[in-house]
Amino acid sequence: MLYVVTGPPASGKSSWIQSHAKARDIVIDLDLITRALSGPGAPTWNQDPVQLRVAHRARYAAIDEAVQVRDQVDVYLIHTMPSAKALARYKRLDARIVAVDPGKAIVMQRIEAMRDPDMKRVATRWYNSRAKLSPQLDRPPARQW
Repeated sequence: MLYVVTGPPASGKSSWIQSHAKARDIVIDLDLITRALSGPGAPTWNQDPVQLRVAHRARYAAIDEAVQVRDQVDVYLIHTMPSAKALARYKRLDARIVAVDPGKAIVMQRIEAMRDPDMKRVATRWYNSRAKLSPQLDRPPARQW
């Protein structure tokens, strides 16, 4: 099964996966990939453009391979804000879409405390895009749709 986990930055997507995935499952998380490809001392949430570019390429390759084995193991993919094209692809792959959202106030507080301030723009974009889909933003921490 393919699980596509969406949500704004600092919403708990990685934590949700940690509480659901098993050791043999595949987890594709851009933050973890970037960290694995970064040198010693790089920040935990590294936004360096060069490292991110390489990490994105590695992520695309991992997705292409992982969807081929989703009948053998569960695949957990973090995709913060999938485009309509990406969602259509995930639908064709019979993915379960899981939205993790503890609420905008909590997300902004977490970004302030733990992340690059630029992530506030990403979070705002996520909430604005969700508002267009549905005026109801107060949702349970994880929701499948």
